[in-house]
Amino acid sequence: MTQTQLAEAVDVTRAAVSAWITGRATPRPETIERIAQALNTDLATVHTRTTDTLAGLPIDWYHRPGHDDGGRDLGNAAAFAFDADVGVLARETCQNSLDERLAGNGRPVRVRYTLHELTGEALDAFRQAILWDKLHPHYQAVSLSAAHQKVGRVVDAGVRDMFEKGRLVLLRIDDYNASGLTGDDYDDGKFAAVVRRQLESLKSGRAAGGSYGLGKATLWATSALGLVLINSTLSVAHEGRTERRVIGRLELPWRFVDGSPYAGPAWLGRPDPDSPGAKVARSWWADEETVERLHLTRDSDEPGTSFLIVGAHDVASLDQSAPDLDADEEGGDDDGTRDIRAMHRRLVEALGRDFWAAMTGGGSRLPLLETSVRTLRNGEVVIEEEKVDPIVAQPSRTRALRAFYDGTTVDRLTEAGQVALRTVPFRLPLSGGRRGTLGTHPAVLLVTAAEDADGISNQVHSLRGNRMTIKKSGVAGLPLGVNAFQAVLLVGQAAGESVPFAEEAEEFLRAAEPPEHDRWGQTEELTLRWSHTAHHRIARLTTEVNAAVKDLVAQPKRSGGQGGAKLRKALTVPRKTAPRRSTGPALPELSGLDASIGAGGEWQISAEVKLPRGDELPPMTPVVLLDVRSGSRPKLDWAELIAVDGCEIEDGVLRFTPGARRAVFRGSTDVAGHPVRTALTRLVLELRAGKGE
Repeated sequence: MTQTQLAEAVDVTRAAVSAWITGRATPRPETIERIAQALNTDLATVHTRTTDTLAGLPIDWYHRPGHDDGGRDLGNAAAFAFDADVGVLARETCQNSLDERLAGNGRPVRVRYTLHELTGEALDAFRQAILWDKLHPHYQAVSLSAAHQKVGRVVDAGVRDMFEKGRLVLLRIDDYNASGLTGDDYDDGKFAAVVRRQLESLKSGRAAGGSYGLGKATLWATSALGLVLINSTLSVAHEGRTERRVIGRLELPWRFVDGSPYAGPAWLGRPDPDSPGAKVARSWWADEETVERLHLTRDSDEPGTSFLIVGAHDVASLDQSAPDLDADEEGGDDDGTRDIRAMHRRLVEALGRDFWAAMTGGGSRLPLLETSVRTLRNGEVVIEEEKVDPIVAQPSRTRALRAFYDGTTVDRLTEAGQVALRTVPFRLPLSGGRRGTLGTHPAVLLVTAAEDADGISNQVHSLRGNRMTIKKSGVAGLPLGVNAFQAVLLVGQAAGESVPFAEEAEEFLRAAEPPEHDRWGQTEELTLRWSHTAHHRIARLTTEVNAAVKDLVAQPKRSGGQGGAKLRKALTVPRKTAPRRSTGPALPELSGLDASIGAGGEWQISAEVKLPRGDELPPMTPVVLLDVRSGSRPKLDWAELIAVDGCEIEDGVLRFTPGARRAVFRGSTDVAGHPVRTALTRLVLELRAGKGE
């Protein structure tokens, strides 16, 4: 009933009903009897008001009917934006929790990942709790069409794995000190954005990591059954309550069951009496026994949300050569496809790799995030809860960030353990396609010596306000003899909330991130809101950062008496002398080339250009060709072209920095334009004057 309908049935005002629901008033005993009669329930339910009434409204699955126009959705396209990889899942879900952190109390958001393998009676009890008998016909229908479409094959494999091997892996993600899924079931709000809608992101603040509304799709992509259950404790009351707001969502492809077509998604919930025939399921306020049977019990009444991924699988574990699969480890699974120990390790590694900065505090700054991972089997501990420690995961970078927070940085590295700081100008463009600069944001660059536990050395990790690592890049053209180092670039609010143009830098860089949030570059949003050349400002920032890093790590020159001259002479590479041109300006020329084949089959190229002396050098265009035995060489398109040092790139043309003696650029080819498999080809790179025609 609506509040108005109940008020009419009980013969009171609507304001009185509202006061009862919000707890501002209590109905008189004779009124309680009329309420029970109107709701067709017992007096105890009206007195306690701790659970929904059960009369005629049992929890059930609602499946969206097939489209009237005959259209078919054979899966959620948003799920294909990411791999079914627990590392990707950790990155996306932890980012969402960071974005929903309740910042007013100053405490970090706590995120815990629980892997729980069910077998035997525990598995049977869970299947009964999720009403598996009602879902089974839909899974059967999907399995029958599995040979013809991708999502169906994944779901069919997940169902067969559960029954043939008698096990099911649950992966639960709990966050605390977060906002929870607030808002109405259908109207605008966080609940509807996550549970009902696609491609909607309702994030607060410019420092938020998410912006596409795609990250939640990783939850369903990680489930081999396409099933996720949710229990949320709200920071803002809805319908007068905050605890145990529960719903389930199932993502299946179009199917035909018992003579009826179904569009795809389904929801587990209470039939909504306000919908025609009560055929739409909405969230319900569950009791403690129900959330326990659904494995959704939360540790406290602190606001936040628990997501339970049913049938969690990790595609990376299918790679038998992966280093985290230890076949000899006691308790490991026989085929590795559901190895909860390996998934545990990969979660810990991913959290430490991507969120070390968010978990680091110092000075007056507290950590934004705490994370941990634990693993169970039928309620028994397999691996104790393991808290992710940033100093263990990223010792050098954590040391650098703490030194910045504590104010103990130096101008130049002279001793082991020091952290050098350099501000780097980031010139922000005007929006709306206007020419000019809005202002200069001073980004903070930190450099320190590398340690073995850091992984690949001589890298720059870039991050902004939510302190998740966004971009990882090497520094090209380092001089010989440089000691191994690690660098951290803080941009936007990560550099300090009071730093000039911090909010504007956050907004600009957020628009420059793809759905994976793993780099900054040209995006459609950046082009629409700023201009098609706005990404050049990011390239200039990279050039400035690389120059600053090289200046900080360069070894001081030795005197001639230390044997340096003899060593340089011994290492000199003789070059053939070419006849000097009598007329015409000198042109830049390629002096170094490094190429490899990427994971997607693209050519990845790094090239160095020798620049002649001169104030104005002509623009040059790098052109990549396939080497053939006869005929003209096929030209390949660039998928990405990035200026690294001594140059800028505009519309595929290199423009060189005045006074520079060398330039470095990187690029990758567009695989869609490759006429044959990359491994069977040879590459030719030419540097042509002008626009390359």
